[in-house]
Amino acid sequence: MSDLASNACEACRVGAPRVSESEENDLLVQLESWQIDDVDGIRQLNKTFEFENFVDALVFTNKVGQLAEQEGHHPAIITEWGKVTVYWWTHKIGGLHKNDFIMAAKTDAL
Repeated sequence: MSDLASNACEACRVGAPRVSESEENDLLVQLESWQIDDVDGIRQLNKTFEFENFVDALVFTNKVGQLAEQEGHHPAIITEWGKVTVYWWTHKIGGLHKNDFIMAAKTDAL
């Protein structure tokens, strides 16, 4: 498990600082196979997880949903046959916060 996964998410508020490009790079190397994409001008972490079938993908989706509710931080999740793509970013700041990297690590730990 990544050291990031052991961190607690902090409440994020409007005006909280986004991570810098340097911080993004430092945090991204601590994650396995996550990437950062620019989606409509908003930087987002994403990763696709592969499964044997739809049922397993749905079980994972529900685990991510439970984690999101527990932490009060919610991703975009696309569930398809055999795969789930998870996108983390902080809506309130329109970009990436350290919480997003923490949640990505916690997603990997599932």
